[in-house]
Amino acid sequence: MAFELPPLPYPNDALEPHIDARTMEIHHDRHHGTYVTNLNAALQNSPELANLSIEELLRNLDRVPEAARTAVRNNGGGHANHTMFWQIMGPNGGGPPSGPIAQALDQAFGGFDAFRQQLTQAGVGRFGSGWAWLVPTPGGGLAISSTPNQDTPLMEGTTPILGVDVWEHAYYLKYQNRRPDYLAAWFNTINWDEVNRRYQQAQR
Repeated sequence: MAFELPPLPYPNDALEPHIDARTMEIHHDRHHGTYVTNLNAALQNSPELANLSIEELLRNLDRVPEAARTAVRNNGGGHANHTMFWQIMGPNGGGPPSGPIAQALDQAFGGFDAFRQQLTQAGVGRFGSGWAWLVPTPGGGLAISSTPNQDTPLMEGTTPILGVDVWEHAYYLKYQNRRPDYLAAWFNTINWDEVNRRYQQAQR
């Protein structure tokens, strides 16, 4: 079964002024759309993989034929990463979290402000294109990590609960080369209800 581009869960302009509508349109429709198209093309000759979810596929890249593996890694990673990215953002987002994720951030980082600083550092410090992540650790903890390109913690056996895209196409129209400004604004879009849901799911 072919993978499909999921619709944005809100209008293109819903994250204004933090992320502009034109960026959202290009980022979702063109960039994410291209990842889905290329992923399906890469899997055309691998019907034995047709019933795997995107998460299962990325956790088992060694099962993908070598000729298609790089394309599946890049485009499958792009599909999985962006599908999550749209969901963990939303209108009326941002601010400090509440609920279980707030307690977990306190325990792992000493508070929300320290978490924000460390995630920002991971995003700013990622050379070139990539992502910064919040991931669960064994024993119920949390950690921050970063990956290049469209790599994802799924490839390492970990399901991320929050991630921020630091490819230039995520912010260049509005912020140009000012990645720290983009990250500061992006924190105002976080949908903490969704992050809480993902965190609690990771604890099961």
